[in-house]
Amino acid sequence: MSLTQRYDSHVPGGTTARRQLRRSRMDELRVWWREIDRVLLLLVALLMLIGTAAVATASVASARRLSTAEVTLPDLYFYWAHLRWQMAGIAVMLAASTLSLDNARRIGILLAGAMFALLVLVPVLGAEVNGARRWINLGMRFQPSEFLKPGFAIALAWVLTWRLRDPNLPVIGVISAIMVAVGGLLMLQPNLGDAVLFAGVWFVMITLAGVSLPWLGGLVAGGVGMLALAYVFYDNARHRIDAFFGGGTAYDQVDLAEKTLLAGGWGGTGMWLGTRKLKLPEAHTDYIFSVIGEEFGLLMCVLVVVLYLALVVRVLVRLTNEDNLFIVLAATGIATQIGGQAFINILVNLQLFPSKGMTLPLVSYGGSSTIAICLTIGLLLAITRRNPFLSRESRGLRALLAETLPKREGAGS
Repeated sequence: MSLTQRYDSHVPGGTTARRQLRRSRMDELRVWWREIDRVLLLLVALLMLIGTAAVATASVASARRLSTAEVTLPDLYFYWAHLRWQMAGIAVMLAASTLSLDNARRIGILLAGAMFALLVLVPVLGAEVNGARRWINLGMRFQPSEFLKPGFAIALAWVLTWRLRDPNLPVIGVISAIMVAVGGLLMLQPNLGDAVLFAGVWFVMITLAGVSLPWLGGLVAGGVGMLALAYVFYDNARHRIDAFFGGGTAYDQVDLAEKTLLAGGWGGTGMWLGTRKLKLPEAHTDYIFSVIGEEFGLLMCVLVVVLYLALVVRVLVRLTNEDNLFIVLAATGIATQIGGQAFINILVNLQLFPSKGMTLPLVSYGGSSTIAICLTIGLLLAITRRNPFLSRESRGLRALLAETLPKREGAGS
């Protein structure tokens, strides 16, 4: 006799209880499917599919480049690893998307606090790779800054909503202090790319929160000043900026990436037929956009750009009728982070921006970074969940109030 049969025979109503439990779970899935942003989910799936094909062709270049006399990596080594990480990432994304708004906010805030604490430890306990100390090993090596990204936007949105309870709270000062602390810790690694990205998210969110024009002017001037200080005091930033404007022997991978991207023309050379990618450093991560250009063509590159634009626009359109300030700020912040990271990576590959060592979200190969971006998307899906029936009712109620209130005011006068 099976365990289920034993349970049913000894527990009164066991079969009925199991059926009710199964029915309850199915009802929850139906509610989730009705409330989730399916268009956003489709855009994410398309980007991940393109990433799977791109990593498959870029894996050859990276595997051969990283092979040694003692160890020879198979050509598809990174492809198979990427598939495993993608499966894990999809599971994390779907699980996170089922969270309620309150739980998504709590997890985001806790994640931000935990990753900030790890950022403090990175300069001391972190592992150094290619001259940068950005990784920490807690059973698995990962960058705390990657997992801080979704938590950062959610935590800032939470702080900004404090003003609803007390307009006199200095929320702009609080989140500015958080930004300075995060930026300082990132520059210690050094990680100028992520520092710029976090600053961009922070700037967008305080602008949405209604900061005054003099404040904005001062912030822009302060940002320019911080970049100038980074150029003067950080060799890594100075080398990358110099390479962007004048080229260089040790930092000329951006020029190589641009030539690789353009080598395939509009239609591409065909999958696994590109040759310039074999010279690219980090072909499967930082410069995968160039591999897409060589083997799949510039038309595919245009499609990737359009998909990222559509993802950001879709989130903003989803928020047009939203009246919850936290949802508006958090979702906009996360969309800014995803879109900003994508376009920084693309501009680097086009030689329009200094090299940042930043991956293309949902497309590049990644271990923990794939989990982090999938968690980010999952939290975004959870935050933007909406009951379509309630949305229609609320819009109808607003329209009804708009029609009846003027009539009542006219009748009262």
